[in-house]
Amino acid sequence: MSQKEKLQNIKNSIASLLIVFFIFYAFMIIWPQGSSDLRTTLSIPKGSSLKQVSLKLKDKDIIKNEPFFLMAVKLMGYEKKLQAGIFKIDDASNNYKIIKQLVYGDESYLRITILEGWTLKDISREVENKLEIASIDFLNISKHPKFLKKFGIDNKNLEGYLFPETYFFSKNDSPEFIIEKMILQLRKNITSQMKARMDELGLDELEVITMASIIEGEAIYDDERATISSVYHNRLKRKMKLQADPTVQYIIDGPPRRLLNKDLKIESPYNTYLNYGLPPGPINNPGIQSILAALYPLESDFFYFVAKGDGYHTFSKTEREHILAKREFQKIRKKVQRQKLNRGVR
Repeated sequence: MSQKEKLQNIKNSIASLLIVFFIFYAFMIIWPQGSSDLRTTLSIPKGSSLKQVSLKLKDKDIIKNEPFFLMAVKLMGYEKKLQAGIFKIDDASNNYKIIKQLVYGDESYLRITILEGWTLKDISREVENKLEIASIDFLNISKHPKFLKKFGIDNKNLEGYLFPETYFFSKNDSPEFIIEKMILQLRKNITSQMKARMDELGLDELEVITMASIIEGEAIYDDERATISSVYHNRLKRKMKLQADPTVQYIIDGPPRRLLNKDLKIESPYNTYLNYGLPPGPINNPGIQSILAALYPLESDFFYFVAKGDGYHTFSKTEREHILAKREFQKIRKKVQRQKLNRGVR
């Protein structure tokens, strides 16, 4: 056999393999599964694996052949693209149609994620954007006395009580229903053990959530939350002003910014530079890690902390140590500012 013939045979073999693969691919993608008349919904919990999704599909008779469904998902490259949600399934006739509905189809409910540290205003804007509920309506309900009384919340509004989480709502859901679900999610996360710990500390739920909201405003990394908490607990025991920057940020309009000396003199019950003790209520809606940190502070002798510039903090036992740490931070800040100027960044 000549070299030319060998080369031609190789080409023919490759072409045959490609044809076989294409047929196999098409065969898997359009493999028949359930009924084209099927009308149902499928709930995919957060963190579900592809295998778990396929089992749910089979349990609901959306698919008949699980191995072929798994193969089709992988062939289409969607193994990592199936997201959490509650989805409408309107046609389960083959793998292709099912997969497309899970990846690109309309959710019967809309996903809304509330981030740790968001304020009521932040949440109201997100609800307005996703669910088309007017922000002002949401805020008005969040401070309605009857609603606060219903859940035994002794605060002027629901700041701190809307638990950060991913939720699923429809556009038909009322703002009352949405708010109630967020409050109940918070209550679900506060265990009996945590309530017992509140009693040990001599703090009520509002005070713990208020402390947690300050920690949330200060901390970036989870491994520092308990240490930050210890500073505030120590200052409360010593009857020192908390001097927590996030409480001042809370009373300033607009996005967070560097605080000025005049900001620290703003008259407000939330200003912990002027007032002793905790502010009258939470300054944001803290996540579970900050709530746990408020309940279980690190045992320390720290009374001060200042940013390092990398998201972490330097903790100090004395005011003198704190002043030195602040000077170091000022050096870092000035260095960064010079570097920005040298790069032409304003």
